[in-house]
Amino acid sequence: MHKDEAKGAGKQAMGSLKDAAGGLTGNERLQAEGKADKAEGKIQQKVGEVKDAARDALKH
Repeated sequence: MHKDEAKGAGKQAMGSLKDAAGGLTGNERLQAEGKADKAEGKIQQKVGEVKDAARDALKH
């Protein structure tokens, strides 16, 4: 697992918490921040997957 995959997963989890907390409290800014964090986390996780695949391809 590449470090970007782990960081991306963490951002997605934190984003989910912010999104949920914002929804429960009516805080639209927090909810929007959470959605942005989730999207950023997904992208970072995919980047890590691509890096992993490239590294594996170069080894073989």
